[in-house]
Amino acid sequence: MPNPMIRKSTPQQQLIASFVLLILVGSLVLMLPGMTTNGRMSYVDALFTSTSAVCVTGLVVKDTGADFTRVGQWVLLALIQLGGLGIMTFSTIFLFILGRQPSLTQDTVLRDTFAHSPTKNLHTLIVSVVLFTFAVEFVGMALYFFHWVREAPVDDAMFVSLFHAVSAFCNAGFCLFPDSFTKYQGHMLMNLNTIFLIITGGIGFLVLLELYQRYGQNKGKNGRQRKSLSLHARLTLSTTLILIVAGTAFFFMVEYNDILRGMNFPDRILISVFQSVTARTAGFNTVDFGLLSNATLFFFIILMFVGASPGSCGGGIKTTTAAVFFALVRSRLRGEIHTRIMNRTIPRESVARTVAVVISSGLVIAVTVVILLLTQLGDTSHLESRGMFLEYLFEAVSAFGTVGLSMGKTSALDAIGKLVIIVLMFVGRLGPLTLAFSIRHKETAAHLKYSEEAVMIG
Repeated sequence: MPNPMIRKSTPQQQLIASFVLLILVGSLVLMLPGMTTNGRMSYVDALFTSTSAVCVTGLVVKDTGADFTRVGQWVLLALIQLGGLGIMTFSTIFLFILGRQPSLTQDTVLRDTFAHSPTKNLHTLIVSVVLFTFAVEFVGMALYFFHWVREAPVDDAMFVSLFHAVSAFCNAGFCLFPDSFTKYQGHMLMNLNTIFLIITGGIGFLVLLELYQRYGQNKGKNGRQRKSLSLHARLTLSTTLILIVAGTAFFFMVEYNDILRGMNFPDRILISVFQSVTARTAGFNTVDFGLLSNATLFFFIILMFVGASPGSCGGGIKTTTAAVFFALVRSRLRGEIHTRIMNRTIPRESVARTVAVVISSGLVIAVTVVILLLTQLGDTSHLESRGMFLEYLFEAVSAFGTVGLSMGKTSALDAIGKLVIIVLMFVGRLGPLTLAFSIRHKETAAHLKYSEEAVMIG
């Protein structure tokens, strides 16, 4: 007889439970002998590392390349892959292999994760997602291997290539080098391959499927025209392009005579593009972010807050959320009742969800920054700690957006600070609304309305 608690659980609760279980199992495995080079790590550090890997964040309290053995690195690789696609995706594939169908709850979670509208053939969608993921990661690994086989033995080059291909595609940001990709900042192949993997993994599986169906397949019989891209796909692609171009231009102009000084023009462009792409959710870097100007850091905080696209491996409020939010502001400033974008009207439910996501995400980050400032500054005087506000804000937004970029504060956090960042990474990966819906009482009267009364706004 099935457990009544499981039967009554909501899709959001099962999704949360799957991530919690994977994180806890990962933390216990990382504490086993042979996982680290210096013996066992503390449970807080193991939990932090497991959460960062499962939530594909990339913030670390241990050097991934130096402090973990090859076995420990394989465990991290598995956690990144499982966390990037979601444990329910793999469990559903396993059920399909056994000839069984997923439960209604699993079906709901997967459809909400990978599709913006109802889809009839879940089996085809999930198989396509997994096969496409492995195919892109294989291509990325092959391109990495082409370079690293010249620097290391074949087996080492193969593992390093696989690790970074999976980490880049899943937008995890875990790197086996202590300075990330800094020593490859002018290497065209390494940069372009990493950029390709990050964008592909962060754009959303359904958008990639639409692109394939639109441009990768031949026209049907009798020359039938290809199906046009959905509003979701067009909005995702246009917003992603705008953010990449804006980030590149801002970094290039502000840092031209600072961190980019003395470099040739192609390297300046390549470095600017790489930082713009990776700042949204990936977490790799080819420059020291601790040396960037305050203006650049704050602009990148905005990019990290937006993050990747829905249905992808990345976090943040998502590109489409940001686009709809700005469309809402523009419509209201124009006095328009409906929110319009690209000659389409956005449903009120989507607009309301957009506002809820933006506001709740901002509140979560604000509360977290306050807690970090209260617990981490210690006896530091107010005058000396003024500049640390930006550093902790950067750290908090990086954790929420599952980015993984850091100004060096992660390793200096105490146990309380690490636990705060753990919670923030978890909330950022699943989304504040998913957590809110998981604890919402079904008895809530959704259509209950009280009498109206006006208030002054603005």
